[in-house]
Amino acid sequence: MAVKMTGDELVEVLRDTVVALVRRDGPDLSARQLGVFLTAYLAEGPHTVRGLAASLNVSKPAITRALDRLGELDLTRRKTDPQDRRSVLVQRTAKGTSLLRDMSTIMGEAVAMPQGTATVEAANSENKARHAV
Repeated sequence: MAVKMTGDELVEVLRDTVVALVRRDGPDLSARQLGVFLTAYLAEGPHTVRGLAASLNVSKPAITRALDRLGELDLTRRKTDPQDRRSVLVQRTAKGTSLLRDMSTIMGEAVAMPQGTATVEAANSENKARHAV
């Protein structure tokens, strides 16, 4: 059964999620990078720079910059389209899939804890434990 949340509650979940992501070890993503990442992972592909730009209604250079950063972090990779060598496809990676799974967990905890503070602390504890191994 779907949980009906108010706009304020949804914003709280977003805040908790972003704060937990920012507090994780390592670099965090800008809003644009996160938008490109989530679109590449959640929307049906295949994805191209042109397609992502159209989907997000931003310029192709903005998508290229976001993909450059996502590639540096091994969250996406680019591959020449074998059907059309002029086109470049955006591919998912194992590290990106792991980040998406972590984000889903963080958001689930934020939904379960409307006050939010416990969610951020739980994410920090989980992240520290994962990096201690």
